[in-house]
Amino acid sequence: MSEDALGAWLGQLEEAVAAGEDPGADVALVYLVHEDVLLDEDELHGALRRAVLLLATGGDPRRDLDLDGRAVSALADDLDAPAQRAELIAALEDVADLVAGLPHLAARLHALRADPDRAWRTLALALLADELDEDDEDNTDAG
Repeated sequence: MSEDALGAWLGQLEEAVAAGEDPGADVALVYLVHEDVLLDEDELHGALRRAVLLLATGGDPRRDLDLDGRAVSALADDLDAPAQRAELIAALEDVADLVAGLPHLAARLHALRADPDRAWRTLALALLADELDEDDEDNTDAG
């Protein structure tokens, strides 16, 4: 994403949050930096599959994800490591410049940085949502 496109997208996200809508700003902010958190691909793949299975055993795996839900918590626990948590918090600190002048997003970012447990679960939710989206795309392409 170009810098201009990112700025425009963040501006739209700021407007939505300011209007009282909840477009998943925390998840969006964490997803911006998810690639800065170095996770073992095999470990990630296995943990994501287990989380999807947990969702499926609870009903529709495409229902809204819950930050404190069983699948998100299990994924966060499976991937948890001090070095990766540190990478996440450092990456979120780098986002501060991007949201300068966007007070609602800056406040959300500050809250994530102040609560590493919540930030880590938010990363797990973002990764799981991305996995479910990829599964949906794969199923759509196959049909």
